Amino acid sequence: MSLKNQGMGLSRRRLIQSAAAMGFLAGYDSLLPAFARGKLDNSNAHHTVRNGADIYDLTVARTPLKIGGRVSEQPITINGTLPAPLVRLKQGREAILRVTNTLPEATSIHWHGLILPYQMDGVPGVSFPGIMPGETFEYRFPVEQHGTYWYHSHSGLQEQLGHYGPIIIDPAEPESVAYDREYVVVLSDWTFDSPDDVFRNLKVAEGYYNYNQRTVGDFFKDVETMGWDAAWSKAGMWGRMRMSPRDILDVTGSEYTYLMNGSPSAGNWTGLFRPGEKIRLRFINASAMTFFDVRIPGLPMTVISADGQPVQPVETDEFRIGVAETYDVIVQPTDTAHTVFAQSQDRSGYVRGTLATRKGIEAPVPPMYPRTERGMAAMGMGAMSMGAMGKDGDMNMDSGMDMGGKMAMMSGSNDKAHGKMMMDGAESGMNKMSSDKATMNEVPTAGRPISHGPDNHGPGAAMVASSPQSRLDDPGVGFETANHRVLTYSQLQSIDGWPDKRPAEREVELHLTGNMERYMWSFDGKKFSEVDGPVKFYHGERLRLILVNDSMMDHPIHLHGMWMELETGAGEYRPRKHTISVKPGERVSALITADAPGDWAFHCHLLYHMDAGMFRVVSVV
Repeated sequence: MSLKNQGMGLSRRRLIQSAAAMGFLAGYDSLLPAFARGKLDNSNAHHTVRNGADIYDLTVARTPLKIGGRVSEQPITINGTLPAPLVRLKQGREAILRVTNTLPEATSIHWHGLILPYQMDGVPGVSFPGIMPGETFEYRFPVEQHGTYWYHSHSGLQEQLGHYGPIIIDPAEPESVAYDREYVVVLSDWTFDSPDDVFRNLKVAEGYYNYNQRTVGDFFKDVETMGWDAAWSKAGMWGRMRMSPRDILDVTGSEYTYLMNGSPSAGNWTGLFRPGEKIRLRFINASAMTFFDVRIPGLPMTVISADGQPVQPVETDEFRIGVAETYDVIVQPTDTAHTVFAQSQDRSGYVRGTLATRKGIEAPVPPMYPRTERGMAAMGMGAMSMGAMGKDGDMNMDSGMDMGGKMAMMSGSNDKAHGKMMMDGAESGMNKMSSDKATMNEVPTAGRPISHGPDNHGPGAAMVASSPQSRLDDPGVGFETANHRVLTYSQLQSIDGWPDKRPAEREVELHLTGNMERYMWSFDGKKFSEVDGPVKFYHGERLRLILVNDSMMDHPIHLHGMWMELETGAGEYRPRKHTISVKPGERVSALITADAPGDWAFHCHLLYHMDAGMFRVVSVV
């Protein structure tokens, strides 16, 4: 069995199982805009099937569009739509995708999550030169997998302007998952400003788009719960870090209009259903910078696929979807209308749509959760200090903070004396200059601890987490007190495991580093422009990739061309991921079979982080 063949013996059941049902839904479909139909309308993609190949003609252009009541001249569309047309392929066929660039600048398309030859991967400067103005480039590759994926530009900041679209790959064999109806739900963030201006603003001021900073009132609330000394110590620590605990997302709802299938909340994207149906929702986070928390109030969701790969069914009430991730869920509506609610991770905005039995009816829109903030326990940053200063005056978080201090920073204590005691411990740790420049990690990987410290990081690292923790069973910031089910990575298990059963022959450890105040993002403290060469994988080897997040932001890390088998404790049933979201202070590991010769991009999928330097090339030699 080929390691790249992800057939899994599953394929989709027919959407409609009787002529009567087909007639019912066909009539309702005619009421909906193209992107809202059960099978996204890809008729404008000029799709043909010939000689065992799916052939698409795609044209990239600037197209003025009305978004949220405002007309914008800057959208970059494919065949005139935002999001771009659905590309629907068939496992076992060849894909031929002819992309014509009518822009006055170079462009590209990366087929996110697809296993293909590196020359077809679509990353300018890594796998091909890009598509020049007036040129047509033909992507051609065998389709070796199935599931929900997406495609987007890998040129500059074009992705932020609408250059993205969904991919569905139908499996070659009959599918065991039963459903009657499917919808693709593409989540994204839109700015009416130039992405270059957004990037410039992020460099000008840390927290430029964060209008939810702490106030004097917040400080006195801490005093009430923690006591004066503990509250003062907490404020002092964040001040010395020159960061705000409420910097959850770099770009917030103050700048973004959130979209669902190209429509803002007021547009109320609607997916129709017939009572009693099971519906497959294929969620794709095609945003540039936004993590979304997705729920359908009152309606459980059964997760059946993650990043296009089948997983053992998990029932949940809500899931957080990182940038570039995909989740497929099955729902069975019980009322005439249900709200599909996607809230930004920082609670600064949302987009909603509706599942309904007829056009025009709505369900109640739930209130957003209260604003949240990061704490040391939420960050999982074990022992820390603020003592070590980088050569540019940036602080390195090194060692000294105890768990009590971390917990106090997260939520305080109702016992003021106890809160003061914990904060005193944290304060002493934060002021302690580390004498050990390579503290041993408290969380072993592959049965042994791995050392790292500030000497392993360049000037782009404002801090170092000396005791990162596994947080795969943690749903993330904002869910500390959730009283409902929230999906975690630890719940994901693949259906039948991975055919390569070999243990890892070696380990590659990379640190996710940043300086928020200067908006520098990097691996191991070095921007892409500063590294000497690629990360080397050796063809055919089995390796373990270790990612350590030394920053205070969540990072969705994407490896092109190969699967990452996330080590969740599921043994051989590790879930396969093309994008892994790594929480602040977290350490994760994944097994990789280096079966794809060539040069591959490896980067944070937060668009402005990648552009700021959080990008590397992996060479499989």
